[in-house]
Amino acid sequence: MFKKSKKKSKLDKFIKKYHIPREYLSVNRKAITRGLLIGIFWGFIPMPFQMLAVLAMTPFAKFNVPIAISMVWLSNPITMPFMYYIEYLTGAFILGKPHLVVELNLAWFDANLANIFIPLYTGTLFYAITVSIAVFYGVNWLWIHSVKKEQRHAKRKRNAKK
Repeated sequence: MFKKSKKKSKLDKFIKKYHIPREYLSVNRKAITRGLLIGIFWGFIPMPFQMLAVLAMTPFAKFNVPIAISMVWLSNPITMPFMYYIEYLTGAFILGKPHLVVELNLAWFDANLANIFIPLYTGTLFYAITVSIAVFYGVNWLWIHSVKKEQRHAKRKRNAKK
C-alpha cells in the first residue's frame, strides 16, 4: 500500500532526534482506538491543560498521541459551554439534585461553584467514561468489520479470476 523509501524523512529524523517511541505515532487498530479512548476521555474533563493530561498517559499506555491530542479538541471554546452544561444537568439528575439556572458570567460561577462542582464532575465522569468506551469499541468493531469485508472482497475477486 505505502511505498517505503530508503531516504530518511523529516519525521524519521525528528523521531530519532527526540527519542520518540514509534508506537506513539503508529497507525494501527490498537494505537488508534486507544488514542481515541484517551483523547475523548480527557476531552470531556473540564480542566486546563487537557493535552498535558494526554501526554501524562504515555508512560502507562501505547497509543497514537496525535489522535489523542486532536480528540481533546472536541471540547473547544465553542463546544465547552454546551458540553459542560449538559454534564452538569446529567450529574444533577444522577445525584437527584435540582439543577440551578446557570448564568454565563464569572460572578455567578464564583458564587455557585460549590453548588455545581459535584454535579458537574459526576456528569463529566459519566460522559467521559461512557462516550470514550463506546467510541473505543465502536471504532474497533468498524475497523475489524472493514478489514474482514475487504478480505472477503479480495477472496471473491481471486476466485473469480480462476
